[in-house]
Amino acid sequence: MAALTPDIGAARRLVVKIGSALLVDRAGGLKRDWLAGLAEDVAMIKARGADVILVSSGSIALGRGVLGLPAGALTLDQSQAAAAVGQIRLARAYEEVLAPHGLTAGQVLVTLEDTENRRRYLNSRATMEMLLGLGVVPIVNENDTVATDEIRFGDNDRLAAQIAVTIGADQLVLLSDVDGFYSANPKEDPTARRFDLVERITPEIEAMAGDPVSGLSKGGMKTKLMAAKTAVAGGCAMAIMEGSVKRPLSALAAGAAKTWFLGQGDPQVARKRWIAAMKPRGEIRLDAGAVTALGAGNSLLPAGVTAVAGAFGRGDPVAILGPGGEALAKGLVRYSAEEARAIAGRRSGDIAAILGYAGRGPIVHRDDMAF
Repeated sequence: MAALTPDIGAARRLVVKIGSALLVDRAGGLKRDWLAGLAEDVAMIKARGADVILVSSGSIALGRGVLGLPAGALTLDQSQAAAAVGQIRLARAYEEVLAPHGLTAGQVLVTLEDTENRRRYLNSRATMEMLLGLGVVPIVNENDTVATDEIRFGDNDRLAAQIAVTIGADQLVLLSDVDGFYSANPKEDPTARRFDLVERITPEIEAMAGDPVSGLSKGGMKTKLMAAKTAVAGGCAMAIMEGSVKRPLSALAAGAAKTWFLGQGDPQVARKRWIAAMKPRGEIRLDAGAVTALGAGNSLLPAGVTAVAGAFGRGDPVAILGPGGEALAKGLVRYSAEEARAIAGRRSGDIAAILGYAGRGPIVHRDDMAF
């Protein structure tokens, strides 16, 4: 039975990555008409109840134009200076094009390290979930003013995939300067063929990835394939398409040329498997009432904790045990071991008085728990 091609119209949570060449012209100016068209698409998708997160390149390209930096490769210091200037203009541009549709933009600056470190991962996820819950459109970019390796690689493709997995997106779209994944570089090989659907990323598919074809965008097909591997392993389908048309997401829905990579399973199931595979760094024992609450799908609150063992920090995996020591689940804890011991058995309203600062709600949130 043939695999079904993903439909962007069915996406519940969509991440869209925008390449520099789509946003910024070669003189360093913003392509405002194109950005306004993208905002129309975002508003249309939001109107049907889906979440949209934009991962946007362009800050360095914008900033170098403002600063009058020379053409060609920039030094690290020049790149960071350009990012500092360009990021302000980029955020303002998104705010201005989304506002007429009644949408609020929120700026989120991260690095790949933020998605790989568990504590930072939890912070990023919690912030994104809150923004999405408030109806905000997060505009995510690498924190290029302090990043080093990320600037060298220009790898917002991979960052977009990490963000998609972090927030449990079911679809990721890379808006690029190529209209899909080809068997070879189509600008060099006239026999190259585009794949409409890639069901599995094989060694043969990996060997086909080529080099960058744009003068503004650093990310080539190799980085897009790396992004696809991250996304699909997290249960997120990913599309590569040429995005220069005024309303690219509408064009994708209407059947524009693209390549879809199929996600391997459900994003939430994939994330639960990731948590379940971790080695616990401590244990949290519950009373009978808390066990019942977990069985009903609730988060683990301090009041239901009877004992805490081990040495762990915020974001570390812990084993969750029943009254008799039986294993119930694993989860990513929101407090350190010392904090967890201090608030064990206490009501959530007491946390601030005990710790001296506002708590982070549950000890383990239900979304960070695998049974």
